[in-house]
Amino acid sequence: MDFIGKHSSADIALVSTEAVILGFREESSSREIDENGQFHPDSCFSTNMVEAKWGHQLTCGSYKFEGGVTSMKPFLLKFFPDVYTKRIQDTKISNYCKFDSQLLTSFTSSLYIAGLIATFFASPVTKAFGRKPSILIGGVTFLAGAILGGAAYNIYMLILGHILLGVGVGFTNQLALNNRIFVISCDHQSVPLYLSEMAPTRYRGAFNMDFEFCVGVGVLATNLLNYGTEKIKAGWGWRISLAMGAVPASILTIGALFLPETPNSLIQHDTDPNTAKKMLQKVRGTDDVEAEFDDLVAANETSKTIEHPFRNIMKRKYRPQLVMSILIPFFQQVTGINVVLFYAPILFRTIGFGESASLMLAVVMGLVGLTTTFISLLIVDRIGRRTIFAIGGVQMFISQMLIGSIMAAKLGDHGVLSKGYGLLVLVLMGAYVAGFGLSWGPLGWLIPSEIFPLEIRSAGQSITVAVGFLFIFIVAQTFLAMLCRLRSGTFFFFGGWVAVMTVFVYLFLPEKHR
Repeated sequence: MDFIGKHSSADIALVSTEAVILGFREESSSREIDENGQFHPDSCFSTNMVEAKWGHQLTCGSYKFEGGVTSMKPFLLKFFPDVYTKRIQDTKISNYCKFDSQLLTSFTSSLYIAGLIATFFASPVTKAFGRKPSILIGGVTFLAGAILGGAAYNIYMLILGHILLGVGVGFTNQLALNNRIFVISCDHQSVPLYLSEMAPTRYRGAFNMDFEFCVGVGVLATNLLNYGTEKIKAGWGWRISLAMGAVPASILTIGALFLPETPNSLIQHDTDPNTAKKMLQKVRGTDDVEAEFDDLVAANETSKTIEHPFRNIMKRKYRPQLVMSILIPFFQQVTGINVVLFYAPILFRTIGFGESASLMLAVVMGLVGLTTTFISLLIVDRIGRRTIFAIGGVQMFISQMLIGSIMAAKLGDHGVLSKGYGLLVLVLMGAYVAGFGLSWGPLGWLIPSEIFPLEIRSAGQSITVAVGFLFIFIVAQTFLAMLCRLRSGTFFFFGGWVAVMTVFVYLFLPEKHR
């Protein structure tokens, strides 16, 4: 199963957004890489790329505003009064069932199903018209969704705004489900594809996993905002939380207006080769781009000859890649991390913390995840993928088993955790988030980006995206009902899957060639 191969300079992607920022500049008077092969970032900045990159980075986490909003009293009273009444007045209902609402979960999961559908429309748009139109469509749609959510006066406006956010996510693919696309043969996203095509080919490995770090920054920012807006006494703080998604969306949209097309896109759309070559020279900051330009042209010609990629991936020789393209995004979602982070304030309320404290604890969880993801960026190429998967998996498994045990023994249906046990659960949840941030967070995106050869790359990435969106939708849609019915067993459920995926990766995932 040694199917993680080495890549030539034709494999243009696999770089981070930071590398892109440092790899693009309007002027080409000085070189980005000196005669010793050293990269000089100070000479390579572009205001336009900074705008697009930070718009993308902040919007990565902006769709998570709702996680804290759904625990705010004014928001629940306006849109989900039954949930609030059940939480406050119904003394017979289980601690685990106070937020169980099909309408509430529909509000949450509508974003993901909209994103899944939009992804399939984004692919032909990006391929036919280029990267910029898809970025603009995604940015404008996300902007409209954020404004509609912030101005919502009934549940229909709220869900419609959430659906528009999902469409925006599907086009720009802020969700970390398809964050590393290769060369020209797969066009299922616009922003990360644009960034990857503008980046130097040599920057990969740790930088390749930067997308999850970017998401962590967005999540931390949104949790901090929710903590602040919850304290607004007038009760309209939730509107600020929802509407603030318009800020990164505006940065992304405005920045996209000034961005040039990528050399890959210019070649793909049969533009004058000299135009594409000049753009590549600007991107690289040097006139010496013949080898890379020839690779791009060759990759484009090769991609035109590939027929029936979905039929090809079904062949026996590609069975390992097919299995991984399905299981990796599936496993990443059944770690439970997305629902734990999204519903963190609700979970903390369940075990007895107050509203403001719950939102602050969500901030702490975001900071923990961001820190460990950064650590993973530094060590991934030193100690290897499987080792990190094993460390993170064991840490997550132990944490979830202990959390489930404490909640089963000490919380029950109508109890309240003591301060000591509450703090212990908090520490264990932090350990769980840290384990994910170290392993399945960043590596869940890195592995799929390394396993597909050119002839099945588009099909493999399409399957990865679809499976990821599908299961994040399923988990988000069922989590609150699962928490109500399984109680503390919810943590055993996700912990069991962590054990399965850790063993699977250790036994069947070959280490990448170094």
